[in-house]
Amino acid sequence: MSRNPAPASLAALVDAIFARDGKLATSVPGYERREGQQQMAAAVAALIEDGGTLLAEAGTGTGKTLAYLVPAILSGQRLLISTGTKNLQEQIFLKDVPALQEALGIPFTATLMKGRGNYLCLHRWQVYRDNVEGNTASGGRLIDSGDRVLLPVIDEWLERTETGDRAELADLPEDLPVWSELSAEASSCLGTECPRYNDCFVTLMRQRAAESDVVIVNHHLLCADAAVRQSAYGEVIPASPALVIDEAHQLEDVATQYFGVAVSNFRIDDLLRDTTRQLASRPPGSSDGSTVSAQFTPAQVNRISQASAWLSDCARTFFDGIGQGRASTASETRVRYTAETLAPHAEAGMDVAGALDRLEAAMTPAAAAPAGSPDFEDEAVAAIRRRATEMSQDLRRLLRADDPDYVFFLEARGRGVVLRAAPINVAHIVRDTLLDRFRSVLLTSATLTVDRSFEYIRRRLGVQRPRELQVASEFDYTTQALLYLPRRMPPPKAPAFAAAAAREAIEILKRSRGRAFVLFTSYAVLRSVEPLLRMALTFPMLVQGTAPRSRLIEEFRRTPNAVLLGTSSFWQGVDVVGEALSCVIVDKLPFASPGDPVTAARIDAVRTAGGDAFADYQVPLAILTLQQGLGRLLRHRTDRGVLAILDPRLRTMGYGRRFLTSLPPAPVTHELDAVERFFK
Repeated sequence: MSRNPAPASLAALVDAIFARDGKLATSVPGYERREGQQQMAAAVAALIEDGGTLLAEAGTGTGKTLAYLVPAILSGQRLLISTGTKNLQEQIFLKDVPALQEALGIPFTATLMKGRGNYLCLHRWQVYRDNVEGNTASGGRLIDSGDRVLLPVIDEWLERTETGDRAELADLPEDLPVWSELSAEASSCLGTECPRYNDCFVTLMRQRAAESDVVIVNHHLLCADAAVRQSAYGEVIPASPALVIDEAHQLEDVATQYFGVAVSNFRIDDLLRDTTRQLASRPPGSSDGSTVSAQFTPAQVNRISQASAWLSDCARTFFDGIGQGRASTASETRVRYTAETLAPHAEAGMDVAGALDRLEAAMTPAAAAPAGSPDFEDEAVAAIRRRATEMSQDLRRLLRADDPDYVFFLEARGRGVVLRAAPINVAHIVRDTLLDRFRSVLLTSATLTVDRSFEYIRRRLGVQRPRELQVASEFDYTTQALLYLPRRMPPPKAPAFAAAAAREAIEILKRSRGRAFVLFTSYAVLRSVEPLLRMALTFPMLVQGTAPRSRLIEEFRRTPNAVLLGTSSFWQGVDVVGEALSCVIVDKLPFASPGDPVTAARIDAVRTAGGDAFADYQVPLAILTLQQGLGRLLRHRTDRGVLAILDPRLRTMGYGRRFLTSLPPAPVTHELDAVERFFK
C-alpha cells in the first residue's frame, strides 16, 4: 500500500539522507559515506521521478542496495525488488530494511515473497501427519524413522513461525525428500476449496505483499509470475510502478528456464502421486453408484486407476528409451534433438500424451453441476485435470520440435530425464513481459559492462533507450589485491593441464595457508585435481557435491584455513567476509561449452544474423562470469587477497586482453615469491 509522496523534491531528500551528517551517518552503525553510493542514489531518484530504464553497474562495496532503497522509500511509491539469489533477498529483508525503518523515521512495510515450494502447506501437513499413524504417507510411500523424527520438529516450528518458510528450518537437510509432499506447490494446490485456505502461508504472504510498500522477490518468482500472469492462475506479485532487478546479469538464464517448456518423468510421477492421493482421501461411493461432493463413484475410481496405470507404463517406456545410456550418472547430460532424431521414440511419446488425455477424461464429471450434486468437481480434481491437459499439450509440442525460435534438447541426470524447449533469444520476452510493465526499471549488478560498455547486456535483455551509470568499486585493488598469472601452463585442452593446475594450486595454497576457493569450469578437472591437493596439503578440504551448497559455505566460514573446491554454482552469490577467504584460484576462463544445446543455438543465431559469435557472445559472457568468480574475494574494504587465474590464454591469445582490461585494477605478478610477500 503506497504512502503519500513526500512534498519536497525527491533529489533533495535523497541528498540530505546521504549527507555526511544525514540520517544514515547518524543512525546506521558502521555506516560509511561513499561517493559512488550517493551518485547512484541520485540517479535512482531521477529515474523514479521521470520514469524510464536505468542500467547501473555498481562495483563491489558501493552499497547499491541502500542506493535504490532510500529513494524508493522516500518517494512513497511501492517498490518491487527482484534479486538473483535467495541470499541477497533475505539480506535485504532481514538486514537492510530494518536498518532503514529505524534510521529514516518514515513508517513503511516490506514483505519477502518466494516461490510456493518454499512454504509448508498446512493441509498437506495434516494429511501427512494423519497417515504417519497408519505407517504410510499419503502418496503410498512407507513412513521411515526419519519421517517420524520430522513430526515434532515441524510441530514445534509451527508454534512460532509466522511465514511457514522452509528456510527457517536450518537444521533440516536442504534436500529433504519428504518436503515435496509437504510444500505448497501450485500443481497440487486446492485453491479456495482448501479447508486451510484462510490461514495458508501462501495466502497470508500474498495479503501482506498487497499491503506492503516494498516487495522483495527473486528472479525465479518474477519470471514465474510473468509466465502465468495471462493464464487462469492470474498474477502472484502485486502491481508496482517501480521495479529493481538486482544481480541483473542472472536474468537471462532464469528467463530462459521459465519461458521454456519441459516434460519429465518426475513431473509425470508427481501427477500420478497426487492422483493417488485424491483417490485415497475420498471414501468410495455407495453400491448403487450414487455419490456426494468430493467423492468418486466406484466405476470412476476404476477408470482413474486404469488410466493411471496405463500412464505409468507408457511414461516408463518412453523415458527409459530416450534416457538410455544417459540417466545413470550424477553429472548432467544435455543433448540437442530434432523431430527426426527423436523419431524412433515418437510413437512412445504420443502414447504418453494419449495416456494423459485418458487420465483427464477419466476424472471428468459427466456434466457440470452445482456443489453437492453427484457430478460436482472440486478444485483439487480440476487442478489434476488441468495439469494432465497442459502436460499432454507440452509433450506434443516437444515431440514436434518445429518452433525455430526455440532450441529442443534432452536433459538427463541420475534417474531424471527431461525433454525441454528453451527460447533462443529472451530479449523480446523480457521486454514485453517484464520491463514494459513498469514505469521505472532499474537493472543493476556489480558486473554489467564488457569493454566498459553496456551493449552486451542491452542486447541480451532487450533494454531500449536506457540511461546508463557506471560506479567504480570503493575498494583499493592496488593495495588490497594481487593478480597472479603463472608464467608456464599447458593449454587448457592439453592432457597435462589438470596436473599442472594442481601443482600451481598447491604452491599458492601453501602461501595463502588455505583460506581459498578453487573454482573449476568442469567437474572433470575438479575430480582430477582434488586427490593431488589432498595428498600434498593438510588443510581442511570441502568439495562440491559432498554436502548441500549452503552447508559447505557455512562450514567454510567457520573452519580455519579451509579450502573449498567448486564449479559453477560457487562462482556467484557467495559472500564470505574477512580472512576466511583470502585467495580465489580459477582454473580456466569460464567459456560456456559450445556443446551445450542452448549455447550452441545462440551461437548459431548470432552467426545467422551476421555477427561474430565468439567476439559478440562467447567472450562477453565469459568475462561477466569471470568477474563474478573473482568478485567472491573482496567483500569489504578491509579484505585482502590474491586472485590467481591459471589459464595461459590470458597472455597467449588476442582476446586475453579483453579479459584483463575487464578485471579489477590489481597489480599483476607471475612470481610465487610475490604471492608469498603479499600474504606476509
